[in-house]
Amino acid sequence: MRSIYDTAVKFGHDHDFRGEGHQRNERRTWAVIALCSTMMVVEIVGGSLYGSLAVVADGLHMSTHASAMLIAALAYMFARRHANDRRFVFGTGKLGDLAGFTSAIILAMIALLIGYEAIMRFLAPVPIHFAEAIPIAGVGLIVNVVSAWLLSDGQHHGHSHEHGAGRHHDAHRPHEHAEEVRRIRTAAGVVRLSIFEQGVPPVFRLHAEEGGAPLPAATVTASIVRPDRRRELFEFAERSGFLESTRTIPEPHAFDLILTLPDGEHRASFAEHEHEHGDAAHAVDSRDHNLRAAYIHVIGDAAISVLAIVGLLLARTFGWLWMDPLAGIVGACVIANWSFGLIRDTGAILLDISPSDTIESRVRTAVATAGDQLVDLHVWRLGPGHYGAVVSVVTSVAERGPAFYHALLRQFNGLSHITVEVHQDDLAAV
Repeated sequence: MRSIYDTAVKFGHDHDFRGEGHQRNERRTWAVIALCSTMMVVEIVGGSLYGSLAVVADGLHMSTHASAMLIAALAYMFARRHANDRRFVFGTGKLGDLAGFTSAIILAMIALLIGYEAIMRFLAPVPIHFAEAIPIAGVGLIVNVVSAWLLSDGQHHGHSHEHGAGRHHDAHRPHEHAEEVRRIRTAAGVVRLSIFEQGVPPVFRLHAEEGGAPLPAATVTASIVRPDRRRELFEFAERSGFLESTRTIPEPHAFDLILTLPDGEHRASFAEHEHEHGDAAHAVDSRDHNLRAAYIHVIGDAAISVLAIVGLLLARTFGWLWMDPLAGIVGACVIANWSFGLIRDTGAILLDISPSDTIESRVRTAVATAGDQLVDLHVWRLGPGHYGAVVSVVTSVAERGPAFYHALLRQFNGLSHITVEVHQDDLAAV
């Protein structure tokens, strides 16, 4: 057995597994705190000066709003300051999930309190001062809408993809995309060059169109030229009915390409674009649950404000005083539902529940395609958009060490920390 080898080839690598938009989201959270704190001071001072208990009460409610945001902001700040603290074995990427879990518990408690208060008002109705209550609910709605707008920019930064039009399918390429295919006219007919990455690290594939003569692998090479003028050479091997590059294509897939064929050189260009591989689009979970918790908090508060305004208007117009507590119960149920989803998602991350069958499947397929046996695999989330993997492989190829599998797996988006254990299958090697 070869020793365990952390696939970070360069020693001294960091363990900073925070989300891509960490600093941006931190700034937005502090902006929401400033907004809520300003509104809180205005309402408490104004309510005290003008003798309005309702306005003071809403100001105190706004203070709880700011306090909930403070949990998110402090989590961002702590994670940033301790991102490279070696005491955190896998970095501080999960701190946002811990803060999100905490906020979800607070949201659940708020939902219970709202529900309890609504039931009490059903049993013992209290007078409603419509002239004060409706404007306060309106101002609260405005504050929450602005807060939601400030936080919403970071809600959808996952690596999403869409299929291009005009997909072509055959037995060898179940998910080849029109944008990734270049048709090249040669003296022997038209050939089709594509970037293939369905379940495996990305490689070049070269097909001869119908009627075209197959190309010997020894006569084909591809040279890519990066924007910084770096060049990389790719050789090809024969597969069943097509040629495939013998090594994978490093990200990003944006480059000019020189394809050398028996009749000379042919040029093409590839650009980084959005594409989807079925459920692989959801393989990498880039959601920032800390920001998500803050967002749910303000959206939940906005929903309560809308329901309160509707309930108050109906109560004032038709005398239906029961509409106000009914709106509270509906709002409590909505917040409780969102809270449950957040508890479920963040709890699974904190307990290291396997986050994605798709990533595991792609790793298994890559190892099997290399002709080796995967005997143990563990994948877990380290932070937004970052996954860790422990891989144990049995191989009969003596030259294959951990570095080989690191090169094989590092092409998968999101695998940020991989540890490989290689076992030699001595019987198979004989």
